[in-house]
Order: sequence, then C-alpha cells, then structure tokens
Amino acid sequence: MTNQSKRHNRLNKPADQRKDLKRGLVTELRRHGQIKCTMARARAIRGDADHIITLANDGSLQSRRPALGYVYDKQRVHAVLEKAPKRYAESNGGYTRVLRTWPR
Repeated sequence: MTNQSKRHNRLNKPADQRKDLKRGLVTELRRHGQIKCTMARARAIRGDADHIITLANDGSLQSRRPALGYVYDKQRVHAVLEKAPKRYAESNGGYTRVLRTWPR
C-alpha cells in the first residue's frame, strides 16, 4: 500500500503551526518583496503567494476577501491588489521565484 497522504510539505509541524507559519511567511514576502528562509519553506509558500497574486489580478470584491483573510497585513494586501493587475497582466502564473542563496 502506498502512502497517499504526502500531498504537501508538512515542515515538521502540526497543522495549526504550519498554517500560521505559511501565513506569516507570505505576509513578510508581500511586505518586503523578498525573504530569506529554507528551501523547504520557500517551496511550501510559493503556491500560496502565487494564489494571492492570482486573486489580485481579478480585482473583484469576491477575490479580495480571501486575500484579506489570508495575509496578516491588510494595508499590504490593498497595495498588492492595486499593483498586481498592471505588473502581472501578461503572466499566467509563476509569479514568485525561489533562489538558492547560501549553503547550510
């Protein structure tokens, strides 16, 4: 029997701590534009960060509410929602990049 429960990276944390960690990292990514963290954490938040930008490209109230509920800093969400349609209009995904910076 194969293990089919490994659909996402668990980051060695319980579910509530993992969700808070991801929300905090996405918030800091939106605040500073870039963050330094481990490769596992960066890969884990890439999809969530891209999803916030995808919601911002739509621009409707229905897409604003999930973004406002996910990111801790509400002012930063409003800034992303204003700038994203102009900045990412031509892209269909892949808004964030993960770069290796230092050896561990």
